[in-house]
Parts: sequence; structure tokens; C-alpha cells
Amino acid sequence: MANLKDIKKRIVSVKNTQQITKAMKMVSAAKLRRAQEAVVASRPYADKMLEVISSLAGREDAEAHPLLQPRGKKRALVVVMTADRGLCGGFNANICKAAERFVRKNENEFEAYDLMIIGRKGKEYLKTRSGLNIAKVYENINATVSYSTASLLGQEIVEGYASEQYDAVYMIYNAFRSAVTQVVTVGQLLPIVPKPVEDGIQLVQHLYEPNRGEVLEQLLPKNVEVQIFRSLLESVASEYGARMSAMDSASKNAKEMIGKLTLKYNRARQAAITTELMEIISGAESIKN
Repeated sequence: MANLKDIKKRIVSVKNTQQITKAMKMVSAAKLRRAQEAVVASRPYADKMLEVISSLAGREDAEAHPLLQPRGKKRALVVVMTADRGLCGGFNANICKAAERFVRKNENEFEAYDLMIIGRKGKEYLKTRSGLNIAKVYENINATVSYSTASLLGQEIVEGYASEQYDAVYMIYNAFRSAVTQVVTVGQLLPIVPKPVEDGIQLVQHLYEPNRGEVLEQLLPKNVEVQIFRSLLESVASEYGARMSAMDSASKNAKEMIGKLTLKYNRARQAAITTELMEIISGAESIKN
């Protein structure tokens, strides 16, 4: 039977861990509220922007702007959004596995894939997988997501596509649904996918002011930045939700473990007392005899 002192040490250790998990749950819950508000505020604009751009792509010739032009099948860029820290359940593993599956499944679509990883955990996981080429890694940008950061990422991606370094750009991230639900989402960022046209509906050409070139030059890259910004907000909110759920489960498990260890401690203590009493009684009987 385990020593009473060892069991007591384990109980104290688990209680300390439980205090940490409870504190992390409370911190994640506070951050989740702000992150959720940011996501909800960004969705209408991002969705409407994507709808307008998709509709615009269906009305314009592919030659109107480089971001509308479909390319060959040489090289594609996959933007993978993970977290910089762990202790958030399967948040990071689900994204990394989805990215790996996407590349393996579509390896015949393009000659090569480059990964742009946002988050340290994604780098640590994917760098050990053979056949995956990590081109860029960005760390410590999830703590304070800003539009300026998304803008810089968007400009880099647009330049890579416009210079024909990449023939397509995809994004893989966790879309926030609730504190306990995050949906792994894979979407094509470039080239811009035209909105499907229903049968019998004739497209109406738009008039541009000052001209088509200037409008598309401003609007299309802006859409890339907005979609990246929205995805970063979704990813961060999902991370906080996943961490809050994971820490809640860890706190409950710690409570259950403390109960089992306390029961074990009481049984061991009772057995030790019984043994001592038996020794005292045996000693007293031997003295009488």
C-alpha cells in the first residue's frame, strides 16, 4: 500500500494544479468575451465584402486584374492559422492534421505546396512531417490581432500571387461557433472564386468611377486583407474557447482525482491505525502471558 506521506503529497500537487487550471479557465473566459465580440462585429462586413467581390468576379473578364486570373498548377500557398500556446485541447492538432490532409489529398492538383504558418504550435507539429515545405512562420501575432497585421499579411500574399510565385492561395483555420465548438475551415483565398449564376439570370455590367482599373486595384487587395483579418479573429476566439473548455475539463478531472486520492489516503490511514492497534493488543497479551 502506498505510503501516507506520498499520497498526501500527490493530493497537494493535484490541488495546486487545479488552482492553475481554474485560473487559466477564468482568464480564457474573460478574453473569449472580447474576442467573440470582435468576431461578431467583423462577420457582416467580411461576408458582404466577399459576396460583392465574388459577384464582381463573375461579371469581369479574368484579364481585368491579376487577382481574378486563374493560373496553372505549379505552386500553391496554404496559410495555416494555429496558436502560439498549447493547453487548448485539440485546437492546434485539428488544424495541423487538416492542413496535412489537404496537401496529401490534393498533391496531384499542384506540383508543390508552400505553407505559411501562423503560430508556433503549427510550426512544431508540421516541421516533423515529411513532404511538407514550410516557407514562412509568423509567431506572437495572435496575442493582439489588429487590422494592420492582417494588412501586412495580405499585401505579402497579394504580391506573391501577382508576381506569379503562387498559382493559388488557400486558408485553413478554426471558425468560431461557440465556446465548445470550433469548425475547421478550408477556403480558397486566391484566385477569387466567382459567385455562381442562376440559370436564366443575365449579368449586368457595372459602371466604375473613376475607372475600372483603379476601383479593382483598391477593392480586390482590400478583400484579401479583410478575409485574413476575419480569419485571425475567428482563430483567436476559437483558441480561447478551446482553452476554456480544456481547462474546465482539467479542473473537473483534478477534483475527481482529489476525491479518489483522499479516499485512498483515508483507507491507508485506517489500515495503519488498525495495524498499530493490533500490535498494541498483541504486545499487551504477550505481557500478560
